[in-house]
Amino acid sequence: MTAATARTAAAPGATAAGTLAAVDLGATSGRVILGRFGGREGLRLQHVARFPNDPVRTPDGLHWNLLELYRQVLDGLAAAEREAPGEILGVGIDSWAVDYGLLRGGRLLGVPYHYRDARTAGGVERVHARVDAAALYARNGLQHLPFNTVFQLATDGPLLDLADRLLLVPDLLAHWLTGAEVAERTNASTTGLLDARTGEWDTELAGLLGLPPGLLPPVVDPGTPLGTLRPDVAELVGRALEVTAVGSHDTASAVVAVPATDRDVAYVSCGTWGLVGLELDAPVLTEEARLAGFTNEGGVDGRTRFLHNVMGLWLLSESIRTWERESTAAQRSSTLQELLAEAAHVTAPVAVFDVDDPRFLPPGDIPGRIADWCREHDQPVPATRGEYVRSIVESLAQAFADAVTTAAKLAGRTVSTIHVVGGGAQNTLLCQATADRSGLPVVAGPVEATAIGNLLVQARARGLVGGGLEDLRALVAAAFTPERYAPR
Repeated sequence: MTAATARTAAAPGATAAGTLAAVDLGATSGRVILGRFGGREGLRLQHVARFPNDPVRTPDGLHWNLLELYRQVLDGLAAAEREAPGEILGVGIDSWAVDYGLLRGGRLLGVPYHYRDARTAGGVERVHARVDAAALYARNGLQHLPFNTVFQLATDGPLLDLADRLLLVPDLLAHWLTGAEVAERTNASTTGLLDARTGEWDTELAGLLGLPPGLLPPVVDPGTPLGTLRPDVAELVGRALEVTAVGSHDTASAVVAVPATDRDVAYVSCGTWGLVGLELDAPVLTEEARLAGFTNEGGVDGRTRFLHNVMGLWLLSESIRTWERESTAAQRSSTLQELLAEAAHVTAPVAVFDVDDPRFLPPGDIPGRIADWCREHDQPVPATRGEYVRSIVESLAQAFADAVTTAAKLAGRTVSTIHVVGGGAQNTLLCQATADRSGLPVVAGPVEATAIGNLLVQARARGLVGGGLEDLRALVAAAFTPERYAPR
């Protein structure tokens, strides 16, 4: 634990009243949420803004529409200030991991790529030609995913030669808001360039890969003040709010808000991805963990998030997009809730497919790819949309259950309960299937775990709440009532 981390884990104190704003950006949508601390509930949430996060395909690949996203963040913060004029004490930003912008002299060089862009395949070969997979895992502890930052950087070519700074997405937005140039530690841990043992940049590795000196900014811990809004930004928002680093990798923030004070629990942070694992005090860097596809990412207060990335609700959302494209003007597209209701009434056995098959990563016809997988593996091909959805749900539940079992074995831990947080906590069919397939009780909620974790880290840094992670989680357990699913 670093000195800065240790300072954030102060002794528990009484909750004080105050209002904070969380900018919570997911891979498909973003939101600005107010958190009001104090009173009987301890913490109340108020949704102020929600907006889509749609990528844009250009001739050179798939990109994030980051300028539009930034505009929506500014509009959301302005709406928050109008909703609570003069009350907001500060702002924190979290987002998805691995993606970044390259800058020179503070100016962005090109539009950041989307991690689902196909360019990453060539980067894997270039990196492994210098550092093989086993040696890389021993240094960074990351599950092999072709879109990890370290592989993306290997495809940037001449652009990388021009750059003098790399900023991950939440750090880039914080830079535009305040001028700060830092890397928040939990998100930096997803790049493949952070030493899994020390939590600092692996400068030797960066040199082996030919990265320009000075490209990587100083690393800071969650709870570090980043500064106030620049004057031009404050004019747009309505006031010069202060920005604090939080667990800026959305999963790091979500894990903060898992409402469990016991250590024998597993978590599933379920949204576009399903992040399944345990919170540990130290990384697990064994060859068995590497071959099992487990990652060691930084958590708040120096904890390790030992987890496996599962494809997640992306399979449902991209399937729905496919069906919407196929619908004629005379047809009405079914909503997710209607499809889940139809899936719940499916009685015939459905295929349980490998959700981590690389074919399911790129955008496109997911149902068609599921059908291909089933034919290749002599499994029944779904005949209706309801059967496709049931097959996706059962396959995700099996992947979650398998990941929990493997994580416990690799870490030498026992697991008595699975906590599902994030959007997947609303999916009753998925939660029940996870309980059934794991043989463990599932506790579902809160849905807005990422924003809650964001707000809690800010609140502790500003003295509204005190204590360590278990104290913060006790506050979550008192403020939000989860749903419980017993295995059948």
